Amino acid sequence: MRKDLEQILVEFRQEVERVATDEHLKQLHGKYFSREKGVLSAQLRRIREIPVAERPGFGQDVNLLKQEMEAEFDRLTRTLADEDYHRRVEQERLDITLPAVGLPRGSFHPIKMVEQELCGIFERMGYSIVEGPEIETDFYNFGALNFPPDHPARDEQDTFFVAGGRYLLRTHTSPVQIRTMQQLAPPLKIIAPGKVFRKDTPDATHYPIFHQIEGLVVAENVSLADLKGTLHDFARQFFAPDVRVRLRPSFFPFVEPGAEVDISCIFCGGSGCRICKQSGWIEILGAGMVHPNVFVNCGLDPEEHTGFAFGMGVDRMAILKYGVPDIRMFWENDVRFLNQFWYVQ
Repeated sequence: MRKDLEQILVEFRQEVERVATDEHLKQLHGKYFSREKGVLSAQLRRIREIPVAERPGFGQDVNLLKQEMEAEFDRLTRTLADEDYHRRVEQERLDITLPAVGLPRGSFHPIKMVEQELCGIFERMGYSIVEGPEIETDFYNFGALNFPPDHPARDEQDTFFVAGGRYLLRTHTSPVQIRTMQQLAPPLKIIAPGKVFRKDTPDATHYPIFHQIEGLVVAENVSLADLKGTLHDFARQFFAPDVRVRLRPSFFPFVEPGAEVDISCIFCGGSGCRICKQSGWIEILGAGMVHPNVFVNCGLDPEEHTGFAFGMGVDRMAILKYGVPDIRMFWENDVRFLNQFWYVQ
């Protein structure tokens, strides 16, 4: 290599040693490799000043110089990149032993939370959870449950019929009881949670879609005392250990005798308030002894088997447990409302 080209390489290497930043690297590249003003380009333009016989050798020397300088420049670029990487690693180092930043967590919907609590109470009593379809036939939703043909619940003003009236959206989870009694032999001890549908005008206590849990026990010598004891135990676990329970005679087509079940007001302790309408009692569910006609419709002998059934609205249980003033709040998906129940879990 010619001495003047060797001198350029020496100067280039000296400048490489002094480069410490990306800006200096950019300036070095422009000084030596720029097509217009770069040192290498200037050497290539000199080829016209050299005798013809010496031009091939000079061109080879310039190319060799260029290769060595580019190799040096590439090594410098990688070195600066590595140094920058390690510097940033040190500056941005995380102490993984520090407590993590708290992130907001999701939670179950309050209706689902109450449903799980209710199911848990009855599971501890030995009940099994069963489910059934939300689209039912008239037989399972009404006929097998001893509803007379002219019962108001069968009217289109109260029930959602589909497929030209051949099917309907179930109005309670009682059809699950019928299907279970048809498929399984007694003794039975089940609860049936699920979504139900009725043509109710939305207001503070009614909504066209809501949730129920119904219970059924079928065996020999099951009595009304067994039903009352079960509901007493449930109420004490769900509401308060000192809550009182009473049964008032009522009519439901699928039970005989039937009863409305009340608890002593959990808001005033039974002394009377706005919520219990000064009565000291709050209605929570309906119950009774399974009607013999229901057993017959399921292929069971009412002379051999007895049983009791009960049903409650999960939404109503949530309203009572959490003091929610309006059932519609459960369906509005207002995060400000739903976030309150994270602390209840």
